[in-house]
Amino acid sequence: MNKKVQLLGLSLMSTAVLAACGNNATGEDKQELVISTFGLSEDVMEEDIFAPFEEEHNVDIVTETGTSSERYTKFASNGNTTIDILDISQSNAAKGFEEGLFEELDATKVPNMDNLITSATELSADGSGPAYTVNSIGIIYNEEAAGMKIEEWSDLWDPSLEGKISVPDVATTFGPAMLHVASDYKGVDIQEDDGKAALEGIEELSPNIVKTYSKSSDLVNMFQSGEVVVAVIGDFAVPIISGANSDVQYVVPESGTYGNFNTVNVNVNSENKDLAYEFINWRISETLQQVTAESLNEAPTNANVELSEEVAADKTYGDIAERTQPIDYTFVNAHLEDWINQWNRTINQ
Repeated sequence: MNKKVQLLGLSLMSTAVLAACGNNATGEDKQELVISTFGLSEDVMEEDIFAPFEEEHNVDIVTETGTSSERYTKFASNGNTTIDILDISQSNAAKGFEEGLFEELDATKVPNMDNLITSATELSADGSGPAYTVNSIGIIYNEEAAGMKIEEWSDLWDPSLEGKISVPDVATTFGPAMLHVASDYKGVDIQEDDGKAALEGIEELSPNIVKTYSKSSDLVNMFQSGEVVVAVIGDFAVPIISGANSDVQYVVPESGTYGNFNTVNVNVNSENKDLAYEFINWRISETLQQVTAESLNEAPTNANVELSEEVAADKTYGDIAERTQPIDYTFVNAHLEDWINQWNRTINQ
């Protein structure tokens, strides 16, 4: 764990003097808040998210960074961890909440939860940590090469697209979302049959699937080479592909889509819960999310945030956000291993 801001080049004596001066100015020692978060754009996060909160609440924020799964695994295995808050993916958040590792939040202590978009409100209705950003899936394609206009998920099953499509592998972030789409195609709620119809739908789609992918960046070369002309992707990857291939367009079906939320959660054993509540309220505030939508490319979950057309491009925002459905990862996590095995027998044989 590393302190975000380190005072370099100062002697121990001068450091002590500065600390003493700071304590004298406030009349008390600063409280410390430990946050586990994604290791992306750390300088921007410090300037836009952490520094204003530190100043407002006379607190020092310490961060631990890494991928969601890495940090969650470390947190879950350490009963003596000092981490107060975790920014993690929806899947890991569901595991932690189910296992009693996270505080069941009192929404009355986080007033900004009243301002969340509908899908984010539904996600945190059980007391789990609220979402501070969301991505969703859509379809990116080259209309001329596809030989048809694609507007709905069901279009992916069109026989004319044989050998032209790529979809996310089931073990990736949006793999479960693809299964939900396939279940909808079959006209079955995925929870009614534990994903049986979804896997049947994937099997029916398999002639059209030339390849699955694990990294969105892999799609760039696949589109450029003409290996694929249609792909199901998360909206965060749209600029990567469209920037390299101007012939593609991105569509989110009017029937709706599925999202993946990053959520902010409180360690059930935190000794700084009141301060953690304050931070969560700040993280999902209109003020902050207006800033981070541009500086961190985060789609806001606060419904009061208004983005310009340029900033909103390729984000799960506005009308798209309202028709984005959350995924029940408690259900997904209970079935994922079996789904992966069946998927591999169908697609990756």
